[in-house]
Amino acid sequence: MNPYENSKKKKDKHLPWWVELLFVQIGLPDKLLVKILKAKKSSNEFIKNEKKSLMTFLFVITTLAYFYPVIKHAKNKLDCEAIAKNYIIKNKNTIGINNREIKMLSTNFCHGGEEIYEIDNLKN
Repeated sequence: MNPYENSKKKKDKHLPWWVELLFVQIGLPDKLLVKILKAKKSSNEFIKNEKKSLMTFLFVITTLAYFYPVIKHAKNKLDCEAIAKNYIIKNKNTIGINNREIKMLSTNFCHGGEEIYEIDNLKN
C-alpha cells in the first residue's frame, strides 16, 4: 500500500454519532471534546484495572436492592403491630388478657382481623 491510500483510509473514518451531533451539528467547543475523550480513556483504564472490585460493588448493591422491599415490609409490619398493641392497651379493657394474647390481637388487627372490636372499650 502506498502512503496515499493509508491517509485516505484515515480520512474516510466515520465520526461517532455523538461527536457528529454535538460538535459538528450543534457546534460545541473542541476543548470539551478533548476533556470528554480524556475522561473516556481514564474511565476505560479504571474499569480495566478495577474490574474485580467493581463487580463486587455491583453485586452488593444489587443484593441490597433486591432485599430492600422485604426488609421494608417487615419493618412496616412490626411498626403496625407495636401501634396496635399500644392502642389496645390504652383504649381497651385488657383485664384478664395476658401480654401474648395482646400481641396476637395486634398481629391479627394488622392483617385485617376484627377481633379487636370484640373487646370492650375502657370507660373513663
